[in-house]
Amino acid sequence: MEHGFIKTAAVTPKIKVADPAYNSAAICQGIREAYDKGARILVFPELCLTGYTCGDLFLQGRLLEETRIRLQEITAFTAGMSALVFIGLPLEQDGKLYNGAAAISDGRLLAFIPKRYIPAYGEFYEARHFTPGSRRAVSVSVNGFTIPFGTDILLEADHLPGLRVGCEICEDLWAAQTPGTDHALAGATVLVNLSASNETIGKDAYREMLVKSVSARLVAGYVYCSAGEGESTQDVVFGGHNIIAENGVILERKKEFGCETIFGDLDINRLCFERRRMNTWPPAQTEGYTTVPFHLKREETRLTRKYGSMPFVPDEETERARRCEEILSIQSYGLKKRFAHTGCKTAVIGVSGGLDSTLALLVAARTFDLLSLDRQGILAVTMPCFGTTDRTYDNACRLTRSLGLTLEEVDIKEAVGIHFRDIGQAQDCHDVTYENAQARERTQVLMDIANRENGLVIGTGDMSELALGWATYNGDHMSMYGVNSGVPKTLVRHLVRYYADTCGDRELSSVLTDILDTPVSPELLPPVEGNISQKTEDLVGPYELHDFFLYYMLRAGFPPAKLYRIARQAFAGRYPDSVILQWMQTFYRRFFSQQFKRSCLPDGPKVGSVAVSPRGDLRMPSDACMAAWQAELESLSQ
Repeated sequence: MEHGFIKTAAVTPKIKVADPAYNSAAICQGIREAYDKGARILVFPELCLTGYTCGDLFLQGRLLEETRIRLQEITAFTAGMSALVFIGLPLEQDGKLYNGAAAISDGRLLAFIPKRYIPAYGEFYEARHFTPGSRRAVSVSVNGFTIPFGTDILLEADHLPGLRVGCEICEDLWAAQTPGTDHALAGATVLVNLSASNETIGKDAYREMLVKSVSARLVAGYVYCSAGEGESTQDVVFGGHNIIAENGVILERKKEFGCETIFGDLDINRLCFERRRMNTWPPAQTEGYTTVPFHLKREETRLTRKYGSMPFVPDEETERARRCEEILSIQSYGLKKRFAHTGCKTAVIGVSGGLDSTLALLVAARTFDLLSLDRQGILAVTMPCFGTTDRTYDNACRLTRSLGLTLEEVDIKEAVGIHFRDIGQAQDCHDVTYENAQARERTQVLMDIANRENGLVIGTGDMSELALGWATYNGDHMSMYGVNSGVPKTLVRHLVRYYADTCGDRELSSVLTDILDTPVSPELLPPVEGNISQKTEDLVGPYELHDFFLYYMLRAGFPPAKLYRIARQAFAGRYPDSVILQWMQTFYRRFFSQQFKRSCLPDGPKVGSVAVSPRGDLRMPSDACMAAWQAELESLSQ
């Protein structure tokens, strides 16, 4: 349960129709195997204790009597297990038969949740046998346990704050007003569904779409378990299609026919964070609900859930290409609106031969095409100084020519030298003043050229630099519109790569490829033997680590200990734990100390779910204290 994780399992045992004794043994075996693998919420299919396809045998007292006996057997089997188990079975109560789920934990029967919507259409004829469950729970006696019986029941864990589980049965998911919706609004963060959904052409895709969309709409975890092999195939076939989803993301699925157990690690803390940040998510509406506590032992969940090392970049090539095209469009249309509004016809961009200014040029070129403006109106200004290398200078010039833009060169060495003289800065003192004076001189040049040309200065800095404060205040920090301000460094690289692969221009593709191979550098210190001497990632750390930290801190609300845990998993074999922790400490220190730069950022388009604009996603005081985060960071290094 450490860090809010809970391992869930959807278990589809191979059963025999109308044989509760056999099925009980299969269920107990499934419980044992899933529990031993760390599952603490276990979900079995609808009516699995008898089989869903018993037909009129459901009305036989002998079957119902045997079912109660085997339910008692399964309940006793769970003694000593710190888990919540849902078993599907028919249960007679007050002369009526109900299709529902028994909730069991540690040798105790906790509740019975009946199915609310009983289908009687198509291949389904459940209304012949079953009565819809009532919402408000009443107390009933089952196998010596006095338990609540009704649909509006939540099961709440004692040692994992926020873990409240609601249950629905098969058709309940397909209904217009699902029980799951009511459960979530009452505070459930995990929904389980015991199902017997038969297979027809295309139904699996529809089923996955339902589970995925419901988990997203309700900001919840969803464990869907369906009947499989062993059910009667007299008229229909069951495929055992199991799905575990979390807030719109399918964590695990089972596609093949048969019987199988799948596992998924749900992050309860993240679900609570998402609901907390959404002011449209209402307070829990618990009127009419019965809450049943259950015990979970404090232990660390053995994670099988994988975290990709680049959360801003899709793994799948087709999706990555689609994402790149969409981002370039967002950037271009944002800039297009700014030009249309101001009436300007000239864009002024400082080009260095690096990734960020390259992306800004590509976006500007797209924008001018959208506006039917001549690309010659894009003024690419190269401003060589003390740290400029031949490679980056040549690439800046080649890129400008390949895109059909206008190149202007302003050598700023003399101007910076005069400035050093004016302020008494020794030119051989390569300190922060030495570096920042060059960045501020470049910005002054760009702003004044924009005035001369009645143009707009387009900012090139990316979101990763802004998060770290790796920008000179009132230098490259400032522009009239920052097209890259919502794009993290890891994604900048893929956007440029995408453009290189799809532009259809051999010369342009060649220069873009060389830019991609150039080390990231502000080039503010003199080169060594003609090569870049100042590599950004040697100074502030690898951007792939910082982008990982940025995403899970801002988007998921992870505290340092949890962030460190998943970073170790994501970067295993690439960075030692000590290196990850070192750069994570750097990230937090710079993120808090450099907020004053983000508090006065120029306008720029948001492109993803994480942004640092003070007018958009991140309203953070410039003098916020990081003591609480620092304390947790220090505990990690002990």
